[in-house]
Amino acid sequence: MTSYLDHASLSPLRPEVAAFLGEVLQLPQADPGRAYDDALVIRHLLEDARDAVASLASVTSRQVVFTSSIAESALTALRWLHREGPIALPMTARTSVIEHAASIGDVITLPVDPRGHLDLEALATALKARKVSVVCAQVANHETGTIDDATSIVEIATAHGARVLLDATMAFGHVPFDAQRTGADATIVTGELLGAPVGTSALIVKKGLVLEPLFLGGAQERGRRTGLENILGIAGFGAAASIVSEPGRMDDEAARARAQIARIEAAALAVPGVTAIGDPDPQGRLPYVRCFQIAGVEAEPVLMGLNRAGIAVHSGSACASETFEPSPVMAAMGLEADRSMRVSVGWSTTDDDVARFERSFGPVVDELRALGRA
Repeated sequence: MTSYLDHASLSPLRPEVAAFLGEVLQLPQADPGRAYDDALVIRHLLEDARDAVASLASVTSRQVVFTSSIAESALTALRWLHREGPIALPMTARTSVIEHAASIGDVITLPVDPRGHLDLEALATALKARKVSVVCAQVANHETGTIDDATSIVEIATAHGARVLLDATMAFGHVPFDAQRTGADATIVTGELLGAPVGTSALIVKKGLVLEPLFLGGAQERGRRTGLENILGIAGFGAAASIVSEPGRMDDEAARARAQIARIEAAALAVPGVTAIGDPDPQGRLPYVRCFQIAGVEAEPVLMGLNRAGIAVHSGSACASETFEPSPVMAAMGLEADRSMRVSVGWSTTDDDVARFERSFGPVVDELRALGRA
């Protein structure tokens, strides 16, 4: 069995979600936009899922628009939010956000500090210097886990007349998050990091704003997203959101994750030349993610060596995983972009998984360094 330590890419399907989807598969297949009984059953299923996602985000159900992916959510939001003026974002943003922004208009790059936090003073200065259309920011980074002050970012942007697209995918369901209080115009969340089926995300739209659909030809999602809904994906997203909303569940999973990450960090830093990346304060980063740089060894052979030891970890952004491209996040932080390794735990991670990493990481790095010296 592989020790899966890549929950920041996606989290395996929770057994409770799988059991629920088995029940859904027994229902008659029907278009939820129709008025007959079988269709109404599916409509209620979708709306229950919408209610669960909305509750976890502390918003109303009408604000939740289901999409197929984080990338679709980003493009939909950016096309809708963008007006006259450039889009401002840090290069630590997701690749899908950066590339969609560049395809829509001019981009202003915002700096981050050595821990990966967006520089709020630089943000304010940039917005004073030029009329910006949209500011893109993250609640927490997808590689370092660094948590930003999203509420302050939105306040600064709004004060200068800019709209805000917030990426809350990494934080959603792992730490408390109130999208209503944060106040962004659009917020991206996803189910695949909660233990829901892959291929279902959502866009949370600020009250009072009308979202224009990316595609035309239908009235699904109250006219905000054309195309027959992904029934199983949405139902699974709602089921996972309901699970992590159970009293004490999020806190318990976060506490277990922090303990496991602390062990992983201790094992990694015990190897000479390995440093931790991101906020050194555990309260300044997500509980389930830790990123490291490894001197003298590139990321790809480390990942392959750990894979041979039965351990799945990741390097760089999830968007670049098929190509082993150097991490744009590390580059934006002024670090060596091809020597990072991200380890992330989740609901299915066991102490045996952590112990396997503790046993294997040092020998893998030592072997690779020895080969490099040969």
